[in-house]
Amino acid sequence: MKQVRQGKISYLQPAWAPQHNLQAGFSTRNGGVSRPPFNSLNLGYNTEDARHNVEGNRSTLARSFNLQTHQLLTVNQVHGNDILVIDQANYDLSHFLSIESDAIVTNQPGIMIGVLVADCYPVLLFDPQQRAAAVVHVGWRGAANGLLGKAVASLQSVFGSRPENLLAAVGPGIAAHSYTVDRPVRDAFQAGSGHWSRIAEETDLHQWQLDLQKSCLLQLEDAGLAANQVSVVAECTCCHRELFFSYRRDQGQTGRQMGFLLL
Repeated sequence: MKQVRQGKISYLQPAWAPQHNLQAGFSTRNGGVSRPPFNSLNLGYNTEDARHNVEGNRSTLARSFNLQTHQLLTVNQVHGNDILVIDQANYDLSHFLSIESDAIVTNQPGIMIGVLVADCYPVLLFDPQQRAAAVVHVGWRGAANGLLGKAVASLQSVFGSRPENLLAAVGPGIAAHSYTVDRPVRDAFQAGSGHWSRIAEETDLHQWQLDLQKSCLLQLEDAGLAANQVSVVAECTCCHRELFFSYRRDQGQTGRQMGFLLL
């Protein structure tokens, strides 16, 4: 996945996006107006950054793709497994901003759907046949609840997508070597999406290093996507301070980057 400059921002772009006349990718932390520790392109309202800074950063992102700020849609992410479906034109997206959801599925052109992250994994899904798309926020709870599989199923049931036609991109998140979890996380995975033995390595008594990226890839595989349908960002958010915000590295005092897609 290559880094692309667009207006004042830079982002990581999956190779399939320009091939399908699509704007999609993962923002870096650079190109905005926020001051430390939120420097500089903080796109998250749920931080202690000044709201006018976040609004300015969102405007910068939107303008980079010739959009108005009101065409940029995010939701109130709560680490759940609800999915917002937008299947008809909406001239006012503001009422969606407070909806509690961790994925957005749509076939509507002209709106940029996005999920905000700072260690969790942003995942993009695109169906070039039906021109439908999804953005998914995958933290450990979403992974344990099988949210990615549910997003694929939503594309299938609402828009008639077929898994073998989908393209996916797994964005930057925290790597296993920087992400230690405890028994409640293990129990959630064992009760939920499975694959625990393939994505976790015990490093101490009741302590595991959790590979959320691998969990995403296994869930996409379970949903019917082949490896050649999936692009992956290799860089770890925790390790690459110059590119990404990281909640764990910065002990909560940090901004949010975005996984976004514009049909």
